Amino acid sequence: MKTNYHAHTHRCNHAETGERRYIEAALKEGFKIFGFADHVPQPYTDFRSGMRMQPEETADYVNTLCALKEEYRGEIDVHIGFEAEYFPALFDDLLRLLEPYPYEYLMLGQHFLDHERGGTYVAVPCAEEAGLAHYVDQCAEALNTGAFSCFVHPDIFRFTGEEAVYRAQMRRLCREAKGCGVPLEYNLLGLGTHRHYPNPIFWEEAAAVGNKVILGWDAHAPSWLEQPQLEASAVSFLDSLGLRRIETLTLVRPRAKA
Repeated sequence: MKTNYHAHTHRCNHAETGERRYIEAALKEGFKIFGFADHVPQPYTDFRSGMRMQPEETADYVNTLCALKEEYRGEIDVHIGFEAEYFPALFDDLLRLLEPYPYEYLMLGQHFLDHERGGTYVAVPCAEEAGLAHYVDQCAEALNTGAFSCFVHPDIFRFTGEEAVYRAQMRRLCREAKGCGVPLEYNLLGLGTHRHYPNPIFWEEAAAVGNKVILGWDAHAPSWLEQPQLEASAVSFLDSLGLRRIETLTLVRPRAKA
């Protein structure tokens, strides 16, 4: 069954507009499940991010998708989620911000260490083990909250140090994800645009640990879904490692603390 839980909208400021266009493209390509997980609106008080929707856009995002979910019922299952970083000081406030809305899931996508404003962007090359260990620690803390249905592009940290160090830290991260029951996403955007991820070494470690893996299109445009050869390439690679591929996620909607 062809599925995707990772698509973005224009509200993040770096994806195309038209949620209906995504759904129509998904139908044309034979998807049975299609989830939107745009970048979550973090509850900043003194900073305005340029890579995510703003809190005041949340209602429009959810309401638009709720209407489409009902309109396409019986043709394709549309799901409503968010891709979220875990910033410990803000996480409870984030869940309270989202609580009034009928979304279905969060996906962990950790783009920054510590926080966004003044934090370290994880795709910048880093040769220091301390930086990589910090990424693993922050993601492990996130996974252990039980708030996330999937861990997207878990290999996004761009480590340029020794391979043995990378393997040891990524093995630790994979074990945390497996212990928390959180599947890993093999990111087709990174694959198709020749980014530094997916990192084959990471996936060798995931295979050794025995993680469950799901394909994620990370679609920023409807046309991105029109690449069956990309999916075939990913499946061939994952199968060659003996990784356990899954097609559907168990969606977890976290609850804000009272």
